[in-house]
Amino acid sequence: MEDFKNLIVIGASAGGLSAIEQLLERLPAHMDAAIVVVIHVSRKSNGKIIADTFQKYTNLTCAAAADGETIQKNHLYVALPNHQLMVKAGRLVVNQGTHENKYRPSIDVLFRSAAVHYGNRVIGIILTGMLEDGTSGMWAIKQCGGICIVQEPSDAQHSDMPQSVMNLVNVDHAAMLTDIPYILQEILHQPLPESKSIPDELKIEADLTERMMSDINQLKKIADHSDFTCPECGGGLWKIKNDPTRRYRCHTGHVYTEQLLNDEQGSNIEESIWVSVRMLEERRNLLLLMAQEAQHPELAGANRERADELNVHIDRLKGVLSKLVNERSEPAKFSEDGLHNR
Repeated sequence: MEDFKNLIVIGASAGGLSAIEQLLERLPAHMDAAIVVVIHVSRKSNGKIIADTFQKYTNLTCAAAADGETIQKNHLYVALPNHQLMVKAGRLVVNQGTHENKYRPSIDVLFRSAAVHYGNRVIGIILTGMLEDGTSGMWAIKQCGGICIVQEPSDAQHSDMPQSVMNLVNVDHAAMLTDIPYILQEILHQPLPESKSIPDELKIEADLTERMMSDINQLKKIADHSDFTCPECGGGLWKIKNDPTRRYRCHTGHVYTEQLLNDEQGSNIEESIWVSVRMLEERRNLLLLMAQEAQHPELAGANRERADELNVHIDRLKGVLSKLVNERSEPAKFSEDGLHNR
């Protein structure tokens, strides 16, 4: 049995290091809780250095997460770069499972495992960050009886992540960063919320992620097969049921929100067209060389004509590329249901 009342899970991305430092400065030295943090950083970053940096701002014991480590009260654990981090039965689970939303570590992965294994004892916090990681995980926390806190989007350096959560989850608190520590202290001194039964689909997905397994029979229980393929491995994608973030999962375990899948498809199309342009330009250049070296004027003229025809196709493809790049560069907007739209 753990020696703490609450498990606090924090997710942040762009601007997150500074935000977490400011949060830690205002936390008490002793809490009836443990904290687990996922922050998006370069895969070449050093988890121990990040933990040591956080240690300068708090009396809580900060450490890089280690697989199998016991979760202790008044401790803060930081996810290792390029590793997924989960919690289960009082211990940390660290592995190199597949990316979720292109992230490893993924906020959703941590939050979902916390929701499944700690239910109404979980306090989830989403701070500054871009895109949507953390929204599905926060929804899972809410479904399992936990408490959801987001940094007020207007206060965040990057508002995407907290705004995405607010659009799809009935959060308990949306607060300025400086107020979140006081909200936490108040929550920690209150009785736990009413416990809820953990949805089977969340249990299954958390188990699949932890075990890094491909179980088609389990996947069928939580998702419907779609007409799309995984941009990363080419496997078939399954659309997760009963999840407002509209996520897709492949047999291997890669997970994409609908918007991220759209972005990845656009990127792959752009890359394929560039390959086509390069091949056409090489053929055009070869035809021009052959025309220059031709001994007969008729053959030289034919090769130049074919090169001119290729130029037309090249210009058309570059026009398509320009349009694609401009569309993908437009700022993302939220649709009526709260999801990103272009």
